[in-house]
Amino acid sequence: MKGKVFVVIGFTIIVICCVIAGLYRLENYEEVYFTKIDNTKAEKLPASDDMKYEYTLDCYNKKGKKKQLKFKTSRELKEDAYLLLEVRSLGVHKWEEVTYNDLPQAVQEKIDS
Repeated sequence: MKGKVFVVIGFTIIVICCVIAGLYRLENYEEVYFTKIDNTKAEKLPASDDMKYEYTLDCYNKKGKKKQLKFKTSRELKEDAYLLLEVRSLGVHKWEEVTYNDLPQAVQEKIDS
């Protein structure tokens, strides 16, 4: 009987640790992507929303792998500007404008083509 109690307690501790690790990973896992703004790919959102535009753009990681990402902004972004996007498991977490020289070489080749 004592053995079964210890097994149940041990199993419960393992499950709790796995859940905590999974939540930590969801919150702190980030990938970085780069893109070039194309305002023809922006959709104007309803006036009731704080975010006024939603962009759907082709983005590239530092190795040049393509992924289409969506993100919202409160304003229309500058045409042909380059962005660094920080992406978490739930989507784009943060973005910032960068210069062309800040883009990795693989990304420059993809964006130029």
